[in-house]
Amino acid sequence: MWNEPYLETCCRSALNRLKIAGSLGRPPGLKDGPCLGRLAGMGFARVRPDGRYEATAEGLARHASEILKARGGAAQPRASGSKPLSAA
Repeated sequence: MWNEPYLETCCRSALNRLKIAGSLGRPPGLKDGPCLGRLAGMGFARVRPDGRYEATAEGLARHASEILKARGGAAQPRASGSKPLSAA
């Protein structure tokens, strides 16, 4: 049974940007600020003393289970004109 809190698409995107930002964190006042606030309320992010948001261990685990899982079945994009690896 599904027992994790639902993440809207915008909040999943904000969580992905937190993961990408890594130790730099995300500054407050950006368009995804409301989502970062929701993520912090759910324990997936935290506000550092410098005011920036960063992913928590729970947030990184949720990123791995929900966002990376969704990418697992997707084909990797190739540069225009490049051949698939199997045809090399």
